[in-house]
Amino acid sequence: MSYQSKSLVIAGALMAALSATAAMAQENEKCFGVALAGQNDCAAGEGTTCAGTSKVDYQGNSWKLVPAGTCMTMELPAAADGMARTGSLEALTRDVPAA
Repeated sequence: MSYQSKSLVIAGALMAALSATAAMAQENEKCFGVALAGQNDCAAGEGTTCAGTSKVDYQGNSWKLVPAGTCMTMELPAAADGMARTGSLEALTRDVPAA
């Protein structure tokens, strides 16, 4: 195989890997308020730093990556006051521990 052919094969493989990565990024979305305590993917709001730092289950200002289109339809347990919980594409103020 010539040097030019090898270069084309490598370039093709790299493009395929980048395309797959882009497709995976498009297939997931940040969903706030669905992670269990300590299982958020990042951005758990004030008082936390990043992944794994949420303090309570379903903390409204922490997010988890979920398949695109499923965030707001995920079934979550009701809150202690009986109110229904749903995920959100934006940070929520519910279930946020006191600072």
